[in-house]
Amino acid sequence: MDAFGVTDETTDALQVRTPAQFKALAHPFRHRLLFALGPGPATISQLATGLGTAKGTVAHHLKVLTEAGMVQPAHTRQVRGGTEQYHERSYRRLVGETVDSETTAAMLGAVAEELAVDPDPLLHLRHLRLTPEQAQRLRSTLDDLVDDTEEAAPDQPRYGVLVALYRRHDTPSPT
Repeated sequence: MDAFGVTDETTDALQVRTPAQFKALAHPFRHRLLFALGPGPATISQLATGLGTAKGTVAHHLKVLTEAGMVQPAHTRQVRGGTEQYHERSYRRLVGETVDSETTAAMLGAVAEELAVDPDPLLHLRHLRLTPEQAQRLRSTLDDLVDDTEEAAPDQPRYGVLVALYRRHDTPSPT
């Protein structure tokens, strides 16, 4: 496990492709769980306390995320009367090349919840006219910017970054 609580089995980027992954991302509470696991491994009890919900709810949603390959067992710890299982994300970042409207709505809903409590959020929406080549360059630049930003130490605040580049429906496709 590294300084950020990530084991060697954790991948850098998880490409969201399977129906199970899309299903897992379709529920806003699962986004909250994934965000809660960002700093490192946690038990069901720790997650339930931190998220203010029942352990059974956390266990159910962790099972869905685990079956989708988005959460994995991290390690166990012996406690009086049993064994605590720690869970962690199986990736550092999610990448979605193709997403359906339900998944997009769930992801944006989770981001909206976080923006609502941030005292100084940054949110921009801009529509640009771009050639396909310009759009590809912008996509590469944004992807590189997110990929190349190094994380600070675990005692520093966490920030969410959501990057999207999409073609408007009212824009005709190049022929």
